[in-house]
Amino acid sequence: MPIAGVVITTRPDDLEATLQALAGFKALEVHASDAEGNIVAVLDTGSLDAMEGLVREINGVRTILSVGLTYLNAEDEIERPGSGERLFGLRSHQEQ
Repeated sequence: MPIAGVVITTRPDDLEATLQALAGFKALEVHASDAEGNIVAVLDTGSLDAMEGLVREINGVRTILSVGLTYLNAEDEIERPGSGERLFGLRSHQEQ
């Protein structure tokens, strides 16, 4: 289950409207915001594909200028159980 920390940027005048729009996303939790229009949030989805879709949806909000990734933990997505398929060419710590 991937978890990402992001900074979402909006115009200061659009901050309240943006926070209201973000409240509608179940897999997004806002942790902080400032007067300059920066919003710190965590995304918690079931897969990297779902996270990518969520970021696309967030970027589709009219008042949002950007979504910047600051942290990503997708450890359980590196190798899908049972398939042996490696994502991104990465190895888990157990394989090293």
